[in-house]
Amino acid sequence: MKNIKTVTITLFAIAFLAISGFTTTDKPAEAMAWKIDPAHSNISFDVRHFFTPVTGQFKDYSSEIHFNPENLEESSLNVEIMVNSINTGNEKRDGHLQSDDFFNAEKYPTITFSSDKITQSSENSFVAHGQLTIKDVTKDIKLPFTLLGIQDHPQKENTKIAGVKIEHTINRNDYNVGTGNFAETAVVGGDVNLDIALEMQHTVQ
Repeated sequence: MKNIKTVTITLFAIAFLAISGFTTTDKPAEAMAWKIDPAHSNISFDVRHFFTPVTGQFKDYSSEIHFNPENLEESSLNVEIMVNSINTGNEKRDGHLQSDDFFNAEKYPTITFSSDKITQSSENSFVAHGQLTIKDVTKDIKLPFTLLGIQDHPQKENTKIAGVKIEHTINRNDYNVGTGNFAETAVVGGDVNLDIALEMQHTVQ
């Protein structure tokens, strides 16, 4: 009788452990907070003037980025760009772009993007789904980006470094950037090509 009880208890324990193995899930990896390194990052664009692309950058921006390719559910991308930091290498043109004819920086000082979710499209390719706001217009967009890599920083202890590349095209007239004659696309093209490179760091706690 004692042997039967021992066998019964043993079988019950094995069954319990087996069930536990199927029902227990590991906690997903943390979606890490990343800080952009502005010295090695840029938010650039180009737009056609007649036939020739003219390039520019926004120099002043802030971000709140949480990202882990193993935990996209908790990952997010939020960026705020100061319109008056636009720099196309021509002071007169920069002033004109900030005027009522284009961005109206005094009334609408920021450009913002806020993600709702991030999905994966291939091994190192992702899409941030969210809202882009320029002036008084907010539109849902899908912002594709490539994860260039994540590694330990070779010169800083307890620090990880990552690179992200974003290439996307928007139409400025969708956001009323260009009023009156400047809404026409014969001189200034409608398509604005974004070319964004971000080097980011995360301090390991």
